[in-house]
Amino acid sequence: MTTRNARPFLIMTALPLVASIALPAGAVAINDNLDIGGAVRARVDIDPDRNIDKLSFDTAFITATYTSDSWIGAAKYRFYGDAYPYQYTQEVGDISFAEYAWVGYKFDAAGEIHAGLNKIPFGLQPYIGSTFFQSLGNVIGIEDIQNLGVKYIHQQDDWNLQLGYYLSPADQGQGTSRGGRTYSTSVATADDYVVDGSDNHEHDIFVARLAHNVALGPWQSEIGASLLSSTLENQDTRDSGRRNALAAHYMGKNGPWGIQLQATRQVMSPDNPGRDDLVSFGSFDGTFNVAAKGNLYVADLSYDIAGNFGWVSGVKVYGNYSLFDKDKARFEDSQRFILGTSFSVKDLWIAVEWLHGKHDPYIGGGSYTQSLGEGGSDRWENQLYANIGYYF
Repeated sequence: MTTRNARPFLIMTALPLVASIALPAGAVAINDNLDIGGAVRARVDIDPDRNIDKLSFDTAFITATYTSDSWIGAAKYRFYGDAYPYQYTQEVGDISFAEYAWVGYKFDAAGEIHAGLNKIPFGLQPYIGSTFFQSLGNVIGIEDIQNLGVKYIHQQDDWNLQLGYYLSPADQGQGTSRGGRTYSTSVATADDYVVDGSDNHEHDIFVARLAHNVALGPWQSEIGASLLSSTLENQDTRDSGRRNALAAHYMGKNGPWGIQLQATRQVMSPDNPGRDDLVSFGSFDGTFNVAAKGNLYVADLSYDIAGNFGWVSGVKVYGNYSLFDKDKARFEDSQRFILGTSFSVKDLWIAVEWLHGKHDPYIGGGSYTQSLGEGGSDRWENQLYANIGYYF
């Protein structure tokens, strides 16, 4: 067996073995400071309009977490392939990349620093809402984004300040795309199939986030603002443009009820040789165009159902709506609406979501490359999605 063929085989045989000896609902404690964990996940995709009715392997990943009085760190690496929607690959591992990999130091109870591939401090954290599938913020590059750089976190009473400087997005992992071999959606080199695609490299990314915890009547709330500014260096013209984003957010919790709101303004001014109203982004082994200027609005409402129901526990129901309102009049706005629930069944964690989207690259088989730019199919698309994971 060749090394290339052996790697996915070993991954898929080792993970169930590790899972079988894992501590209940937790990682394997190597020592007092280091935990090793991971997951094996499956996915369900049902879309009658496209004759899709699939139960497929989704991903396997390995995690490591280190904690001590002063030093901290975490890493996570993901493996995909040989299953829908990556049926064009032959083996698990043909698509693979790091999600994060960083080390940190705690100066005291108030301040710490993270260095490496870590999450940028922008907007609602860790995600814009309750959904597994995430909002449109994820596909325009402002939700759940990990970049290479340094972040400082300072907690002072009810105030939280985070400042980050990032050299660039994550390095490209394994895959078939020119610029989308990453977990995070970032400015990328467009593949040949992207009409009007661009080739920009993002660097010198400055991010700041300030949040304040406050009680508003019965609601325990967080109110915050974020900004991002970076350089977009075009590889064809060798000239540079800018990417700027500004966001305001609110998160509230009142007993079982939760609400999350975020408004974001994103303005990109690339120096492309052709069109400057589109910028190519990429992730998960693909690239696509995003409108250079627009506003993103996200609203999320959730409810936690207390108690256990036999093997079922931790039930949450939620709805999430996101709108990408593009500046250019002839560009069609993108919308995504998700109704879903997440829960645990013994050692399995499950999310079931009804996806409803318009001009959305990931819902309904519209235009993957142009939906977030000029627009895709001008109708609402629907599909049912579920993710089933064994975490250890």
